[in-house]
Amino acid sequence: MRGRQARLAGYKVSPEELLAELRETVEGLAEDGADRGDLKILARAMRELRHSFRIFAGLRGFRKVTVFGSARCRPDSPGYRQAVAFGGEMARRGWLVITGGGEGIMEAAHVGAGQELAMGINILLPFEQPDNPVIAGDSKLIHVKYFFTRKLLFVKESDGVALFPGGFGTLDESFEVLTLLQTGKSRLFPIVLVDEPGGDYWRLWKEFVERHLLGRGWISREDLAFFRIADDAAQAAEEILGFYRAYHSMRYVGKDLVFRLRLPLADALLPRIQAEFGGILESGGFRMGGALPEEADEPELAGLPRLIFRFNRKSFGSLRMLVDFLNREAA
Repeated sequence: MRGRQARLAGYKVSPEELLAELRETVEGLAEDGADRGDLKILARAMRELRHSFRIFAGLRGFRKVTVFGSARCRPDSPGYRQAVAFGGEMARRGWLVITGGGEGIMEAAHVGAGQELAMGINILLPFEQPDNPVIAGDSKLIHVKYFFTRKLLFVKESDGVALFPGGFGTLDESFEVLTLLQTGKSRLFPIVLVDEPGGDYWRLWKEFVERHLLGRGWISREDLAFFRIADDAAQAAEEILGFYRAYHSMRYVGKDLVFRLRLPLADALLPRIQAEFGGILESGGFRMGGALPEEADEPELAGLPRLIFRFNRKSFGSLRMLVDFLNREAA
């Protein structure tokens, strides 16, 4: 069965079928008479992604946090020192620290992490954005031409995101990751907005969001659960680490959503989960179980307990709140 047909029928698509679909798409470009400019964009993007996927494939054993923030942050500023401290906190727990590979906050997080646990995805700009000295020349540094491939890599490969104060680019990245979570276009991961000690950048940002977005009905109250604000580096690190206290990962299996858990749930918790989160169900209820047959391609996760339910695929803010509940209540 061809890839698209298999997906529509609910079957898992094999790598061979996906490669055949890629070849069919590329050959279709010639039939469409795609112009040179369009072909250049596609060829460059595919080349960048192929290279990046190869680099990341060798780093699958690491949890990864992506750090966003201004390239203009000066080394003598409180924000820079805060990013150094945060990078150090995450590296101390064995996490890889991914940044844009440039100066400012990006450099600071890498200074804290050290070269061994630093990774960069730098963007090629009309004006020079030099690689910071921590990551320059490292095999874990990737250069890309397009922002869209860069954003894809930041989110696809991250287990958490830390946003420090910044300009247009940082705000773009903040709303990008929030939109992906709100619409279910990404798996769940923690987002922490990190200010300098006593700073008000993210507090004022949140006031704007609550007044002008929530207040006008353009987002839901549950959407505020996607992020936390911290002005202490250790607290920011704990916000990300705490997301994985009981929760491990999620996967759709047919019509079911499967939460893989690090800790078992007491039987008494299921009625509470049903009572508090029943509104996110398409049908049925919550049940505990083991690995499903369709998860056989992830044998390393086979021993983890599962919370299995028929999610309505729209209440993603409440789904994030369920993760908080599990992390708080699990044994």
